Amino acid sequence: MNDANGRESEILSRIDALVTEERDLREQNEHRLTSQERSRMRELEESLDQCWDLLRRRRALQQYGQDPDAAQPRSADEVRRYRQ
Repeated sequence: MNDANGRESEILSRIDALVTEERDLREQNEHRLTSQERSRMRELEESLDQCWDLLRRRRALQQYGQDPDAAQPRSADEVRRYRQ
């Protein structure tokens, strides 16, 4: 496995862990979540958005023959602006 594929696997593993944690929190009734759990849910959503953004940008660079490692994670604020 080359470094680019290894890095992609790391990102996908991170996404999987975040999705699992998010799912576990969502399985609790939303109205029963504590303020700390709701805050964690927002953090998870932001982290997932950042991971997916990074993965898409890495794949785009690789598709066009560029170094996928040139893609760096964007801040949560920057990724949030792209969603709007």
